[in-house]
Amino acid sequence: MLRSVPRLLTLFDVPHCVGVHRLISCPITGSEKRFSVLRVQSAMTDPDLGLYQPPAAVRGMTILERDAFTQTLKVPAIRLPTRVLNRLVKSLKKVALHRPGLKRVVDDDQGNETDAEHRLLLLDPQSVKSAESLGPEEAAALKALGVEPEIRHYQLKLTYENLKSEEVLRAVLPEGQDVTSGFSRVGHIAHMNLRDHQLPYKNLIGQVILDKNPGVTCVVNKTNTIDSTYRNFQMEVLAGENNMVAKVKENGVSYEFDFSRVYWNPRLSTEHERVVSLLRRGDVVFDVFAGVGPFSVLAARRGCSVFANDLNPESYKWLQHNAKLNKVESKVTTFNLDGREFIRGPLREHLPDLIKSSGSSTAIHVIMNLPALALDFLDAFRGLLRGETDRGPDEGFLPRLHVYGFSKEDEPERDVLERAELGLGTSLKERCEVHLVRNVAPNKEMMCVSFSLPRDVLYGEDMVVEEGCSEEPSPKRLKHEETQ
Repeated sequence: MLRSVPRLLTLFDVPHCVGVHRLISCPITGSEKRFSVLRVQSAMTDPDLGLYQPPAAVRGMTILERDAFTQTLKVPAIRLPTRVLNRLVKSLKKVALHRPGLKRVVDDDQGNETDAEHRLLLLDPQSVKSAESLGPEEAAALKALGVEPEIRHYQLKLTYENLKSEEVLRAVLPEGQDVTSGFSRVGHIAHMNLRDHQLPYKNLIGQVILDKNPGVTCVVNKTNTIDSTYRNFQMEVLAGENNMVAKVKENGVSYEFDFSRVYWNPRLSTEHERVVSLLRRGDVVFDVFAGVGPFSVLAARRGCSVFANDLNPESYKWLQHNAKLNKVESKVTTFNLDGREFIRGPLREHLPDLIKSSGSSTAIHVIMNLPALALDFLDAFRGLLRGETDRGPDEGFLPRLHVYGFSKEDEPERDVLERAELGLGTSLKERCEVHLVRNVAPNKEMMCVSFSLPRDVLYGEDMVVEEGCSEEPSPKRLKHEETQ
């Protein structure tokens, strides 16, 4: 459900007092005339300016005053006969003026009278400066219907409702500063990461985002990084209702959760689908850091048996809720444990029988999606089945792990592979796959290392370091519950 504010768009301005070549036009009578007929090519715009030139009074505004953004300016318009209007509007759509809430077709007013036989189509001044600047497709469409191109100037009133969010923010924030206002869409919530120079304008920014994005009823800003035990972050409401319970749909699955108390990243939808597409009906999945269930519930819907765990009690609650919401609670067994405890407990308990019964038709997958720490948990697999009978390569299939990690190195594939090998205490050369998930930030990549757990690691000597080395401490109270 991700939705981001588009990159800043630049349209060209049409101030008639700056950089406009001399125009030859028909005489205009009457003080209320709104257009003039152009007969020769003329520069409608200065290419260095934007269509909207905000009033100086809005610069530095911290409380949104919508009326202050109103401005009247000139744009080109083409005069079209009403009998072929619909056909020509379609043919000229590439050069038409596109603005939020703006009618592109307007009356052809002659003084106090309206010409019922003609209408005006407003054009983009960046694309059209005169009849001669129409493209070959547009010119051919006009000629085919016997219409001579007649370009006019039209006095257009732009209001706050016709402006894009980038234009409003560019007008308000200090000149020369970054005004990009990207956000993640999580249900009805727009989640922003404002920079320091934007914070004095945070409430105005929030209101603009609220105004310009239908369906958004709450705008929040992250106030710190995700460094807590439970992987959630503090946030403040910038505009709209203080309702943090989001309802989202991803890959055909519905999820509900309190966005302020759990971890959810809408940018991982493709990765959830990619990994689950590797699974087959009847496979068994251990989701070590399940969150609210984006891997687990999707896998259960595919027909897998899932053991899903998360340390955060709030995530654990919504994990159970989402399994029931999607009617897969019989397929999902949930745990509220530290990741290391889950590996050494429930996973260790079920693994011998699963390996014995697995074969060409079923497989075991372990998903470890905690990219800040997951690679540090791999040592928990060292000697995990020490003392158990090693059934050999022909008598069962070993678990396949999908482990996530962040990397800031120049060679992120090599970096995460080396860290995985360090945790396991063995080489994965030529027996693993490394997948780039996404670019998180400049010089920071999210990677996924997938491999079958080496037999020498699983059945070898116990080389696990002391407990407590991870940054995910065990909670005081542990719960194990199969959802009903």
